[in-house]
Amino acid sequence: MDTQFLVSLSIILATFALYIGIAIYNKAKETSEFYVAGRGVPPIFNGMAIGADWMSAASFIGMAGTIMLLGYDGLAYIMGWTGGYLLLTFLLAPQLRKYGRYTVPEFIGDRFDSHTARILAAICTIIISFTYSIGQLSGSGVVIGRLFEIDAKIGTMIGAVLIAFYAAFGGMKGITWTQVAQYIILIIAYLIPVIFMSLQLTGNPMPWISYGELVGKMGELDRELGISEYFAPFTNGTKWQFLALMFTLMAGTAGLPHVIVRFYTVSTMKAARWSGAWALLFIGLLYLSAPAYAAFSRFILMTQVAGSKIAELPAWTKTWVDTGKLQVADDNGDGVLQWNELIISNDIVVMATPEIANLGMFVIGLVAAGAMAAALSTAGGLMIAISSAFAHDIFYRVLKPNSTEKTRLSVARWSIVIATLLAGLIALNPPGAITQIVAWAFALATGTFFPALVLGVWWKRSNSQGVIAGLLVGLGVTLAYIFAAKYGGFTILGIIDTGAGVFGAAAAFAANIAVSLMTAAPSQKIQEEVMDLRYPEQMVYKDGEVWMNEDGSKSV
Repeated sequence: MDTQFLVSLSIILATFALYIGIAIYNKAKETSEFYVAGRGVPPIFNGMAIGADWMSAASFIGMAGTIMLLGYDGLAYIMGWTGGYLLLTFLLAPQLRKYGRYTVPEFIGDRFDSHTARILAAICTIIISFTYSIGQLSGSGVVIGRLFEIDAKIGTMIGAVLIAFYAAFGGMKGITWTQVAQYIILIIAYLIPVIFMSLQLTGNPMPWISYGELVGKMGELDRELGISEYFAPFTNGTKWQFLALMFTLMAGTAGLPHVIVRFYTVSTMKAARWSGAWALLFIGLLYLSAPAYAAFSRFILMTQVAGSKIAELPAWTKTWVDTGKLQVADDNGDGVLQWNELIISNDIVVMATPEIANLGMFVIGLVAAGAMAAALSTAGGLMIAISSAFAHDIFYRVLKPNSTEKTRLSVARWSIVIATLLAGLIALNPPGAITQIVAWAFALATGTFFPALVLGVWWKRSNSQGVIAGLLVGLGVTLAYIFAAKYGGFTILGIIDTGAGVFGAAAAFAANIAVSLMTAAPSQKIQEEVMDLRYPEQMVYKDGEVWMNEDGSKSV
């Protein structure tokens, strides 16, 4: 037992105890607390919770590594994932909050007045959130496995059990306050190493300003080694793939059920907009640091690890070689490690950075705790989305509309436990890399919910037949393209499986519009409700005019 292990372990156990304590203290006592935290979360804390919910293990662990390996092409992830937030904050979140339901399927079921649409939307929510949670759980496995030096599979199951416990216990209320704590831990853990590396390499504590000079130096190193330059665009895929991936991630963010639900936990439309603004700030802190992280790690590896004798490699390389995430091969047999003989998995860049930069044990433990916080906070939000789709939308709204509050809560709790353990079992042998699995979830959200919600809020003529056709066609086209591109080698304009959402969304918009126009318009009441969503709270839309206040006094 070395001291490093004990330090990491105690930091992680302390954070676990904190999360469970918060969940017990904020235990949900009624369904509105279980699903939307009683709609009483202040915007700045909701912004932190959104940040934690949304910065998953893929953002924390995978993001900087992806940029380090892809260079310029990795920027599609950053632009897509931050841009999607703007779309959501202005186009959908405030309007959906004004409609005042608990979940996305509930909005779709009531707006289109159709049980079929509601069940379809609930099934889509379960498929999307489930796919996404597999990525999270395998991420927590990587962290726990590295820490206890055990197989990542056992780590995955430990993570699943922990999430099942505190999500089922606290519901949305417990999870919201747990996520605030998780955000604070993960952002501190992410920023400390990058600020120290910046000081070590450039003498400037502001990584966002200082990493520019290193990118220039790396260009020279790349030219000496004769490899394609770090910031040369479209070296790993076509320009169309870059744009398709960016669109898929943007529209997917705006259509992800577990993200939209976070906007339901505040009291008003205005608070929903402010939550979005705060979230963007809190997310930007991590996302603007990821390229700096990538540049610093690549620079240290190129200058301090590559070119050294294989017998004299730094100690940290050994532990990572043991996990199978780092490969060091002496191909030309000269006893010196060349840059092209070093194979790094993009999932370890952030995790290994404190060791690469020699930042001491406390920081290494903190980063491990941060990565765990990122995986757990997102998985918790996903499990609430799955449970609400089943327990609220299918069980309560369709099967047993007169069930008691107590029954509904226990169905919700059990569905979380079962879903988490199932996702944990699949995550034992995941079908792809963390970032790739997450990109599929975004592609599915782009093909299904994004068109349904945009048309549902902004086009009053869209009807139940239209939305059902759109959901089915979008889901079918997106899944078909993912399978064809991944297993059949079929691509259009070089767009691979991660950009599949473009085709799904286009097909879904077309189907929704065409079918709606061919069938009867929605009732006058529904059309007025849709118009009403566009105005701030205090205004009401009726008889073709905007009125102020419920008492009918006209607005000026």
